[in-house]
Amino acid sequence: MPALHVLAAAVPGAGLPPLTPGRVLTTWTARPAVLAGVAVLAGGYLAGVRRARVVGLAWSARRTVAFLAGVVLLALIGASVVAVYDDTLFWARALQGVVLLVVAPMLLAAGAPLTLARDTLPPGAVGRLGRIRRSGVARAVGSPGIATIALIAPPFLLYLTGLYPLELRSGVVSGLVSLGLLAAGLLYVVSRLQIDPVPRETNHGLTLGIAIAEVVADGVLGLVLWMGPLLAVGHYAAVDRTWGPDLRDDQAIGAGVWWIGGDLAGLPFLGAIAVRFAAADAREARRVDAELDAAEEAAAAARVRAVDGGDGEPGEGGGGDGADGGRPRLWWEDDPRFADRFRRR
Repeated sequence: MPALHVLAAAVPGAGLPPLTPGRVLTTWTARPAVLAGVAVLAGGYLAGVRRARVVGLAWSARRTVAFLAGVVLLALIGASVVAVYDDTLFWARALQGVVLLVVAPMLLAAGAPLTLARDTLPPGAVGRLGRIRRSGVARAVGSPGIATIALIAPPFLLYLTGLYPLELRSGVVSGLVSLGLLAAGLLYVVSRLQIDPVPRETNHGLTLGIAIAEVVADGVLGLVLWMGPLLAVGHYAAVDRTWGPDLRDDQAIGAGVWWIGGDLAGLPFLGAIAVRFAAADAREARRVDAELDAAEEAAAAARVRAVDGGDGEPGEGGGGDGADGGRPRLWWEDDPRFADRFRRR
């Protein structure tokens, strides 16, 4: 049975034994706030799924698996060896940050929790949520610019404003930072992926461009951490760790976690956006084709009525059909996206 190491020290992170492969699986910590948070998330979602089945609504098992995978990830970074050593090793905090800001939000959003709430909550609660979603504040917060800032700015604020040493010293600040990273990631992913109802819809092509810009921001953050000054030197000196990488190498590893890990974690998001972009484009193409087909059928019917109602002779224009003289109209002349460019003056 795996041993549970109970670890405590006057300075957070001090006095921990060397991190060995064996301790990766056997070292755990019980943080009540983390356990309560993941229990509320998992319990609330599963209650919604059960309610959906009771009322006869179909709910995708893939959505449930995705959401619960996100909850499990939150539990792991909050209770596993990563949480035990997060005050001792810079890279452990960096790994938590990537999961909170990028990975967990993608999985949670893929579970479509807002759609589940809309389909299963009482009408009064659904109405209140709808009013919040349609409010001006929600539209502003969900705009592409604000959502992008919410994703890119938090790690820079954490490491470049002196907040990081305070996070290491205070459990309350650490919890607030974790909640802030998760909320910022959810704001970005939900508003850009648009699986759930959102205050404002954004073209998926724009979202794809924003996601690529975020990859560049990850690279900038990685360079800042890799080549910049050491952070929280006083804290790590008090920890007095005599094993593992030195402070510079530890921070360089953390820089790689943010840079490479963030980019790798963002690849599924880019893929999902590309798929939704292609699907939206295909739907638009089908809509335009249907409108053009209907217009052509209406025009053909009008010509038939004109011939049947008259003497069978072409109109005065000599051949036909009004200003175009019976000329067949090309498809782009009736496409609403291009008609203005080719309209005869």
